[in-house]
Amino acid sequence: MGISSIIAVILISLGTFFMAVGSIGLIRLPDFYSRAHAQGKVDTLALILIILGLMVYEGFTLNSVKLLLIVVFVALTNPTGTNALTNAAYRFGLRPWFKRDQRGQKKPGGRK
Repeated sequence: MGISSIIAVILISLGTFFMAVGSIGLIRLPDFYSRAHAQGKVDTLALILIILGLMVYEGFTLNSVKLLLIVVFVALTNPTGTNALTNAAYRFGLRPWFKRDQRGQKKPGGRK
C-alpha cells in the first residue's frame, strides 16, 4: 500500500467520522437553527474530505478534475443552501429556541 493510498484512507475516514458526528448532532441539538448550522458545516467538511480522499486515491486523471469540480460546487452551494433554508424558516415564523433560567425567564441578550 503506497503513501497515496494511506492518505486517501485517512481523508475518507475523517470524512466518515465527521458525517457520523453530524448525524449525532442532528439528533441531539435542540432546535432547527442549531441543527441546520451544525449540519451545514459538518456536511460540507465531510463531503470535501471524502471527495479529496477519492481524488488522492484516483491520482491525476480526468476523474480527479471532475471530482475537483464537485468539491468547488459543494463548497459554494451547501452553505448557501443552508443559509437560504434557515432564512426561509425565520421568515415563515419559526423562532429560535432559548434556554430559560431557574425562574422561567429568558436569559439576557435573547430576542423576545
